[in-house]
Amino acid sequence: MNQPNSQSGVFPDEVILLILSRLPLKSLFRFKSVCKKWHGLTYEKYFIELYNEVSIKNTMVLVEVFETLESKSNLLCVDTYRGVCEFSLDFLRDRVKVRASCNGLLCCSSIPDKGVYYVCNPMTREFRLLPRSRERTITRFHPDDEATLVGLACNVSSWNYTVVLAGNHRTFTHRTDGTFICWVFNSELNKWRKFVTSQDHRFTHMNKNQVVFVNGRLHWLTENCTCILVLDLENDVWEKISLPDEVSCRSSNRVYLLESDGSISVVQITEAWMNVWVLKDYEKEEWHLVERVSLRCIMGLVPGIFPISQASDYVFLASHKHVLVYHLKNCVWKEMYSVKNSSTLPLWFSAYAFRSTIFPCQ
Repeated sequence: MNQPNSQSGVFPDEVILLILSRLPLKSLFRFKSVCKKWHGLTYEKYFIELYNEVSIKNTMVLVEVFETLESKSNLLCVDTYRGVCEFSLDFLRDRVKVRASCNGLLCCSSIPDKGVYYVCNPMTREFRLLPRSRERTITRFHPDDEATLVGLACNVSSWNYTVVLAGNHRTFTHRTDGTFICWVFNSELNKWRKFVTSQDHRFTHMNKNQVVFVNGRLHWLTENCTCILVLDLENDVWEKISLPDEVSCRSSNRVYLLESDGSISVVQITEAWMNVWVLKDYEKEEWHLVERVSLRCIMGLVPGIFPISQASDYVFLASHKHVLVYHLKNCVWKEMYSVKNSSTLPLWFSAYAFRSTIFPCQ
């Protein structure tokens, strides 16, 4: 290790690593050309873990913005500290749709080639084409044969990830027969496994998009807020978690499932309030109401606003054309992004919680 030298102005290696670990990824990759030592940092396990440990605390929003239904989408990353940056998934050389996001990785499905899935890191532009299963893909309805549920579980400590495709088995008449099929891809083994159960839960588009990975499990909020459906990835078992007693899905209320600093969070939007619950005790299913926010300042946006991601001191929300952030400590609303033209789809339709990491996905 280098020792500090006041005359030459050389910092200790530990200080340099701490500085580099706090840079935006674009700046970090640009500074790789400074010297051979810096160039090799992004391949060293210690630095990757240090960078991920720092960046995982900064929750952002990833938005797919569609100019037209047929054209390729643009990806926008909205950050409370660095504003908005734009990037592309053109390195996949395919027209894809983002299906799930977890700890800096994205799971994308091919639009023209049904049943083809990728896992990629959009910041490092690394990707992996998942092997196809020999069996027929899970179908929702013809001709859209995307899985009903798509989940991505990225474990930053063990450097592996899991992709889940789950849905009701349908006969040739497109009717469900009560069988719920689940395919699970393990990145370490590079293969799929399958298990079959019975499930009768339904999901809205928003609930399918907001899948949360906590405690080694994937979580989805069911339609009409009957419960949280949980997939235990270690044991291939479906479980259920009850919602807070105060939560209801009346016509004037909307409920969303988020992750907040490693815990499950439920956000309820009413006509005038945003209530935030956090699952403090996972095993006992003990919920605590941690925030009650007045929506009077954005009353005109309330009917079409959706919470997307959350941290201890702020919540990101998306409307038809806006991305907002609410700072919990100083009770301030701020517009982070606004669509300037006539986008064909509302922003909440394709908005995901996101973190910038250098997690390898090969």
